[in-house]
Amino acid sequence: MNLARNLVVAVLMTVVTTVLFGVIYPLAITGIAQVIFPDKANGQLIERGGQVVGSRIIGQGFSSPGYFSPRPSAAGMGYDAANSAGSNLGPTNKKLIDTVTSNVEAARKENPGAPVPIDLVTTSASGIDPHISPASADFQVPRVARERGLPETDVRALVAANTEGRQLGFFGEPRVNVLELNLALDRDHPIRK
Repeated sequence: MNLARNLVVAVLMTVVTTVLFGVIYPLAITGIAQVIFPDKANGQLIERGGQVVGSRIIGQGFSSPGYFSPRPSAAGMGYDAANSAGSNLGPTNKKLIDTVTSNVEAARKENPGAPVPIDLVTTSASGIDPHISPASADFQVPRVARERGLPETDVRALVAANTEGRQLGFFGEPRVNVLELNLALDRDHPIRK
């Protein structure tokens, strides 16, 4: 008799907590987020001309030399938000060393003599980081300026205008959102066809 009563209580607790924490709580939090932070709750999507062109929080690749490049991606086949993860390779792993060495050599060909910023040749923990350091953006300025037929000073000014400071003045590092920078480039200095 006592065993049957305990079993009923256990099953009822399982059903109640599943409904409460698996349905009601997530719906309530989602509803509150939609009301208070609709932009953040919906992925911080960026629209141009009524078309979604990307997200402020998910990196995407740019292959044209007239655009700033993001960090290398370790997510799936590249910038796959459904497969986001770092490579999980340790610092002594030959594959990681070979990849970084190859990325450094490619970067040095692009901008000989300039020190290569580490975030331009290594992946982030998520594999889809939307930001690069101001040093990485500065490293790419000569290529982007050349490809767009612009003075480097104009491109550097655009990088400075799109550099975000530390959060609350002391959290994190200054950073540049690659998508927003490239959209600003297209807006202010479209690529000549």
